Amino acid sequence: MRTASEGAPEVPFLDLRQANARHAEELKRAAARVIDSGRYVLGEELEAFEAEFARYCGVAHAIGVGNGLDALALILRAYRDLGALAEGDEVIVPGNTFIATFLAISQNGLVPVPVEPDPADFNLDPQRVETALGARTRAIVAVHLYGQLAPMPALAALARRHSLLLIEDAAQAHGATRDGRRAGALGDAAAFSFFPTKNLGGLGDGGAVTTADAALAQRIRALRNYGSLAKYRHLYQGVNSRLDELQAALLRVKLAHLDEEIALRRAVASRYRACIVHREIELPAAAREESHVWHLFVLRCARRDALADHLAAQGIRTQVHYPVPAHRQPAYPQLRGLSLPLTERLHEQVLSLPLWPTMDAASVERVISACRSFAETA
Repeated sequence: MRTASEGAPEVPFLDLRQANARHAEELKRAAARVIDSGRYVLGEELEAFEAEFARYCGVAHAIGVGNGLDALALILRAYRDLGALAEGDEVIVPGNTFIATFLAISQNGLVPVPVEPDPADFNLDPQRVETALGARTRAIVAVHLYGQLAPMPALAALARRHSLLLIEDAAQAHGATRDGRRAGALGDAAAFSFFPTKNLGGLGDGGAVTTADAALAQRIRALRNYGSLAKYRHLYQGVNSRLDELQAALLRVKLAHLDEEIALRRAVASRYRACIVHREIELPAAAREESHVWHLFVLRCARRDALADHLAAQGIRTQVHYPVPAHRQPAYPQLRGLSLPLTERLHEQVLSLPLWPTMDAASVERVISACRSFAETA
């Protein structure tokens, strides 16, 4: 067996330099366009990107903001301002998600109510959501985890029955579709992140809100800009969270190639799913291929740490998304008493394999070979 110490090239978890190199000339032209324009905040590039991203998602409005956390927090803040939410209201959230989903809720004086996932795809389980509803439940945040859409038709029906808001945390799911509709157009509003590692990633922080609700969109446009829609006229006590011109211009380049890069991600994921065969490795489920854009390829293994060590010895870099669930983080002592055994077990067993659009075939085969050679327990 050849190991990294014997000279085999390392397979990184993600090679952003390589992924962006294919667009380098377009990105440089976009950056030069912004530099030459002399306008760097709230200009024509942002307006153009917002229109293009709204059209791509199939919604009336897209509002560029500073990052994905702000996108979700501003949705909830705007709903509070508009009277749809009030301090102390409860928001259903997946137990197994990045802590940003929880932070956006608690920052708005709302109460996150974590719910166990569907064990097949790790997304929200509508039956468990319904069981968790209480007298103060006012909203559901559906996270499209790892790039796979949550069961939105069932969640939407549940939300209608109980008069709840349905908000998408689509930070990992740019371009995922269900029945011809894309992430960002499946709930009342959606939050996106454009962090560099995302499927649609900038070269810095960025985020956006999408919605069909004109009143919500207008409120968020003001809130992101100190509560102002006109210079020095402040309607609300807002914040400073604006997607800058440079990131907007770069994202316009990346958006034009997004569907092609999703196809490349799916090809890598398909190869993994067809060829990684090991009785201790549980591969991710994808009941609907079009609903999964493979932001992450996350497997389960009871001996996760041993598998990660084995892959590292072969020069394969992996990551854990996420090692500690939000309800076990020091930031949320009030949730420490919750029992979420499936969520906790997932966080002990999940391992993310390398996957990016320009990953070469040799690297893919090395990952497959390394997984298959993991020594089985007796």
